[in-house]
Amino acid sequence: MTDTEKCADCGHENAPEQAYCGRCGQSLLRPCPSCGEKNPAEFRFCGNCGSPVDGPEPVAAALEGERRWVTVLFADLAGFTRMSEAADPEEVRLMVDRCTSRMGEIVERYGGWIDKVIGDALMAVFGAPTAHEDDAERAVRAGLELQRYAAENADELGGLPLRVGVDSGEVMFAPVGPKEDRRLTVIGDAVNTASRLQGAAPEGGVLTGHQTKAACPAGIRFEAVDPFPVKGKERPVQTWLAREAAAPSRREVAPTGPILGREPELELLRGAWERVLGLGQPQLVSLLGSPGIGKTRLSQELVGIVAEQGGRVIKGMSLPYGENAGYGGFTRMVRSLAGILPADPAAEARGKLRRMVETLMDAGDAQNVVPHISLLAGFAEDSVENRSVLFISARDFLEAVAREQPTLFVFEDVHCADPTLLDLIEWVAAHMRNGPAMFLTLARGELLDARPSWGGGIPRYTGIVLEPLPSKDARELARDLLRDGSESETAAEQIEEAAGGNPLFIEELAAAMTEGSADAARELPLAVRSIIAARLDSLPTEERQLVLDASVAGNQFRRGMIERLGGDGMRVREALENLEFRDLIHRRLPSTPCEDDEYMFKHGLIRDVAYGTLPRAARRARHATAAEFLEETQSSGPDGAAILAHHWREAGDPERAVRYLLSAAEVAGRGWAKGEAVALCNEALELIPPEDAKRRREVELKRAMEFAAFTHIGDARSMQSAQKTGQTTERGP
Repeated sequence: MTDTEKCADCGHENAPEQAYCGRCGQSLLRPCPSCGEKNPAEFRFCGNCGSPVDGPEPVAAALEGERRWVTVLFADLAGFTRMSEAADPEEVRLMVDRCTSRMGEIVERYGGWIDKVIGDALMAVFGAPTAHEDDAERAVRAGLELQRYAAENADELGGLPLRVGVDSGEVMFAPVGPKEDRRLTVIGDAVNTASRLQGAAPEGGVLTGHQTKAACPAGIRFEAVDPFPVKGKERPVQTWLAREAAAPSRREVAPTGPILGREPELELLRGAWERVLGLGQPQLVSLLGSPGIGKTRLSQELVGIVAEQGGRVIKGMSLPYGENAGYGGFTRMVRSLAGILPADPAAEARGKLRRMVETLMDAGDAQNVVPHISLLAGFAEDSVENRSVLFISARDFLEAVAREQPTLFVFEDVHCADPTLLDLIEWVAAHMRNGPAMFLTLARGELLDARPSWGGGIPRYTGIVLEPLPSKDARELARDLLRDGSESETAAEQIEEAAGGNPLFIEELAAAMTEGSADAARELPLAVRSIIAARLDSLPTEERQLVLDASVAGNQFRRGMIERLGGDGMRVREALENLEFRDLIHRRLPSTPCEDDEYMFKHGLIRDVAYGTLPRAARRARHATAAEFLEETQSSGPDGAAILAHHWREAGDPERAVRYLLSAAEVAGRGWAKGEAVALCNEALELIPPEDAKRRREVELKRAMEFAAFTHIGDARSMQSAQKTGQTTERGP
């Protein structure tokens, strides 16, 4: 335990026994990512469910701030000022405290961060300090639940209705305020617009901006409302009312294009299912891979195979928020098998379950199993002294289901699952002996971070890691998704290079190019950016910071440069090893023993998102450091000079940038790369101020000479081509 506990919000040092910061009042307790229970900062595991609570530091933008794409939520009690005039201030204070505390709990359960509470108003941020792929959806679901809370507890709120406004966009996330009392907050147009939307929202409504609506899945029903004018904006804002949210669907969008490059993995899945049918014994198979890599798509292919061969498919998804307590994925399977509806009372749910089990098992066994399955599924409030009794009943129940019809049980997103569900899956898979059942779990690599021994000790276990698509298949997928056109091959190459073999990224980039709404090299589709940002935010602080630093260098970077940017040598080496293990970067062997280790980002999109996170001031400082490092260590040459010119330009030093651009142009010209020399002169002219007429004339003259030589080369090539085809060309003076 530490002697003091630093507040992540304002940096104030607090006594370790404190639950709230003595300066700013922010909670010092960390919510468990599995069950939501708040734990003291020194806890490494949750005191309620035992899940790891360690992760990245609660605030990643400690000093210089970061640029982030977030969703902002404002909630405010309508008529509060009028009520306060007539009420006793102590009663008002108690009411506000109850209300904001409960609203804060709802926001935190959906992964939001309470930016501030002002009287009866609350401002929450989804996407900072920690990003998720579905921050917009989380914010809207939180807003709808806030409205349910207000409607169901009207007496506690003095009968006041709630108004909620939600908007999304890029913001600056940074400390703001007097030096002695700086607080982290978000600043940007999305904050102002969300506040305006809250003021315009109907009582009991959740009013959202267009970007929020566009980022939400089809599971949330929106109703278009008339645009309304917002102060400071030229055009009225397009708005939508969020009406209701369906049961959460898959957070990770499955690629829908043709399946390519997955034949070996599909054959492994097919073979596992056929062994289940042939031997009548269970198999546990895990599909592991990063978001968008194709786990869902591959499982869909297996579902088709199972259906063709007369099998049954039952799915259960683990959620990152809301109903993720206990055996959530198993509960959803039980509900599906027994036809239990979400609105069914507990007694009716137990009745449906009992009738279904009685069709599968004899009366005596059913009498023992039903109470235990009801308890696991949350339909009963009884308890048992030994958990193994529950697991035995779950095994007997699933065996009976499989004996009735060969069954594929698909547990989706088990990296989000409560540890108790993981225990149940492993125990049942290890102890089931009779019954054609296949347990397929879909998970990201975080599953192995939390449970390195997953699948160990189970005789019939297969782990399949999905790697990025090979270049050939990635390019073919991109070509299939792009519309026909003369430039489709070039675009496919660009997408293949940028997406790093991730099928979902390929689809999103191809759609953006086809629609003309984004450039694959600059403006990333939101789905891609959100997935990568969430992955970076899940890294330990030091590894995440290394990625941000390395992004300044480009797709390739050297270890020495990272150390120059502020990292300790041994810790940098360790962090680089960990990032390579996490498949975010890979090491390139140096050409000579004395050269520094060189690394590359796994794909350029990781670098793009990381670089876009850095504020401009931080970029300039890092570019200057990178340039100084390269000046000391890099040999001369056109590439080296051009790279140095890039760093000095981005560092805000045009004079040095021009010097290196002209040096690179000189080297390129000597090597008869005249076209490149002309381009480098053009870049230099963009940086030389108009008032420096003498220097501009010198560069313009150099450019003209290089251009003349470039034209001469072109003429010579044309003449050679004409001679080969027996043609002659007459040219005037």
